[in-house]
Amino acid sequence: MKLFNFFKKTFTLVILLSIFFVQTSFAINEEANEGYVNTYKGKVLGIISENKHEVAESGTWQTIQKIKVEILDKDKKGKIIEFDNDRVKFKNGDKFYFDYYKYSDGEEYYAVLHRDIIGSIFFLIGIFVIVVIAFGGKQGVRSLISLVGSLFVIFYLLVPGLLGGFNPIFVSFVIASGILFMTIYLTHGFNRESNVAFVGTMISVLLAGVFAIFAVYITRLSGFESEEAVFLNLKTGGSLDFVGLLLGSIIIGVLGVLDDISVTQAAFVTELYSANKSITSKEVYKRASRVGREHVGALVNTLALAYTGAFLPIILYFKMSPPAKAPVLNLEIFATELVRIIVSSVALILTVPIVTIIAVKYLRGYKSKNAKKVHVH
Repeated sequence: MKLFNFFKKTFTLVILLSIFFVQTSFAINEEANEGYVNTYKGKVLGIISENKHEVAESGTWQTIQKIKVEILDKDKKGKIIEFDNDRVKFKNGDKFYFDYYKYSDGEEYYAVLHRDIIGSIFFLIGIFVIVVIAFGGKQGVRSLISLVGSLFVIFYLLVPGLLGGFNPIFVSFVIASGILFMTIYLTHGFNRESNVAFVGTMISVLLAGVFAIFAVYITRLSGFESEEAVFLNLKTGGSLDFVGLLLGSIIIGVLGVLDDISVTQAAFVTELYSANKSITSKEVYKRASRVGREHVGALVNTLALAYTGAFLPIILYFKMSPPAKAPVLNLEIFATELVRIIVSSVALILTVPIVTIIAVKYLRGYKSKNAKKVHVH
């Protein structure tokens, strides 16, 4: 497959370039937060007092605790301190993380960050791993390995590359290629179906990137739809391209659903050819496209609901706020998510004919080890 060999060579080249860029990336000069010393883990030894205070005459009451805390790590391990907590309501024995500040005038300040829930998180991860392996067997194990590999690539290549100041679109596309390569080949093996799925999905990702650039351009999104983006801009001294980061996040975000539908289409075309040796390519394309349309219908709905579910608290907040003078969709925080949904859905729809056409051309005569011995008339 000349097309696959071209993509394989291109993929190898961009991965090598990305590793070079990350290894030679320049450090971002950050100014430390004024007074910040360190972040510690602590354990609540006791609740000294607990009172409720009204927040700025708003009718909302906030619980403020004075807590006795033992520091559990680093240079202050074993030290007992007391301070006010207005962030999370604690009880005796709770473990949590907090920031320690010491200012030039000698004043000290402690700020609660969040509870220590790592044990619970690992417990849930354990359940997830058991369920995946129990149902998926060896393929489930391979999918877990590809998941770990994808997270590794994101945290140790994508993040350093972005913080290093390199073009977010280029870096995101390179990382997307690596994630897709690992996901498809580690999970489904090195075979012709995987080749078709990989090439077809990469074409779809390219088209999604072009459409994302167009969508962000006409909507003039700035990439500052959240407070986190504003804080990141401050911490990096304005050195990051937030429009590029938004485009990169859209490219990375479309991978999951595109992988799903591309592998399914390739496998279905193989099954059709295996079940009926005399079936025409036109008929295979017609039948596979019908299945693809049904799959797309379900996935587009799932995609929209997933984004909406993640966005639900903000939707409720704006619903309870005074009526806006301008439509809600004019707000960048809503417009950004809508653009994500539209770009992802369009890429999803385009993936079906792209992968199906490639599969129809290259999978005739291919015998999958998982193919069923059935007949289609």
